[in-house]
Parts: sequence; C-alpha cells; structure tokens
Amino acid sequence: MLACIWQYVYTYYLRYWLKWLIRQATGTCELQRICLGYQPGSTRTTKTEYSLGLSKSKLLRCALETSEDKLEQCVEHIMKEKKVKLQTNPLFKESLHTSLLQITGYKRLYASVEDTRKEVFNSDNREHEAMLLKLWELLMPGVKLDSRVTKQWGDIGFQGDDPKTDFRGMGMLGLINLLFFSQNYTEEARTVLSHANHPKLGYSYAIVGINLTEMAYSLLKSGALKAHFYNTVAGTPQLRHFHQFYCYLAFEFDKFWIAEEPESIMLFNQYREKFHNLVQTQLKDPDVSFVL
Repeated sequence: MLACIWQYVYTYYLRYWLKWLIRQATGTCELQRICLGYQPGSTRTTKTEYSLGLSKSKLLRCALETSEDKLEQCVEHIMKEKKVKLQTNPLFKESLHTSLLQITGYKRLYASVEDTRKEVFNSDNREHEAMLLKLWELLMPGVKLDSRVTKQWGDIGFQGDDPKTDFRGMGMLGLINLLFFSQNYTEEARTVLSHANHPKLGYSYAIVGINLTEMAYSLLKSGALKAHFYNTVAGTPQLRHFHQFYCYLAFEFDKFWIAEEPESIMLFNQYREKFHNLVQTQLKDPDVSFVL
C-alpha cells in the first residue's frame, strides 16, 4: 500500500520537480539524458516511452501514436519544443527516431497479429487450403494424404479428421505460425515432430503449437514482449519477428517437455504453465533477446 502511494506521489508530483532541478543543473532535458545516456535497446526505448507517456506536453504524449511516415517530422517538433539543437546533439534525433519506430511499431505489430488471429480458417479459401497442405508436405515428406479429410492429420498432432476445427481459437495465426516454423526451420520442426510422436513422452504437435501461439499472442498483448523486440529489432517490428518468436517457443518448449519427462499428456496444462512462467521471468530481464 505504501509503495503504491509513494509511486503515485513520485509520478505525479515529485518527478516533475526532480526533472526541473536536473535540467537546471545539466542543461539537458530528460529525453536528451535518456537518448544519449543509454545504448540502443530495451532500456533506452522503455525509458523513452515512459518519459513521453507522462509528459505534460500533448505533443510529446501524441508521439507515441504517430504513424511511421510522420515520425521524422514528429521528432523535429519535439526537438523544437525541448530546445534541443542538432548541432550540439547530433545523435539525439536518430536515437529518438529509432525508439519511436520501436514503440509505435510494437503497437502496429499487435494490431496486425490481432487481425490475423481474427481471420477464420476457411476450407473454401484456396490460399488457406494450400497453406494447410504445404504444412503436411513439409512435415511428412513423401507421405501422401489419402484425402483432405482423414485420420492422417493425427500424425502431425491435429485432434480430428479435419484440422480446420482446431484453428477456431487462434484463427489463421495458428496455421501461419506452424507453417512459418516448418518453412524456415524445416529440420528443427521435423525433429520436434519426432519428439512429439515419442511413445512415452509424446504430445499433439499441432495442438501444442496452436497453444504456444496463444501464449505468444498473450505475451504480445500484455506488452511483455517489448524488451525482446526492442533488443532484437532496430526499428519497426514486423509480423515475421512475431513468427520467429513463436518458433523459439516451439523449439524451447519441446526441449523443456523432454527434460521434465511428464508422466502423462494429461499434465500438459501444469507443465505449460510452468514453461510460461519461465518465459515471463526471462522477459523481465531488460537485456532479454530470444534467438533460435
């Protein structure tokens, strides 16, 4: 309780005066100290986002919602308002521009991921069907499907004879993640599938993959992935960066599952939660960077 009260008092009262005192002493505004005092990455961008979000200036607060094509102009307006001269601060403009690309890009990335998640798999859509069949070809080379609706789908971890029913929760996002992993990390995906088909430690490859898509989506939505993207993408994060994070989860969960040696697939939710907590803990590290 006391911590919350202190945080409120500091944020809305003491912080302003502290900033004013430091500016008088150093001749630099808070944004200058952040952009020039930290290396590119999560710490600098997170502090920039925090500073802009709490600014009394509407111009600075609105910078967090600026479209990419107007960011350069936005940075120039901020420099003018804060009386930051390019001649004496040549690195400030580039540093602030990069941080704003990451901040606004993260929000656009979430919107893109959300749109993909809301897109329903449609078996009458040729593109959707082609993606599903491509997934089978990549994971089961040389093995032909008897028909479009068949029990063979169970060989790659779908629940029923028609995979379309398994995409209801995550929509096309679930399929695209599975396909991205198979296309870009084919050998790794096949290795994970072979582990999933283990007679004792096996699990439903596709269903778990869709479940991990939900995990990646929820982490993105909560903002937990900011540090990872701010450290790994020097600019605007794209959908492919989200798919790559999913690939990391899929590969690491497989290693985690094998190492834990669960007694039964019925304990999946328990181990899934444990894995989720491990990832969340790692994401709290400002230097976090997940690379497969």
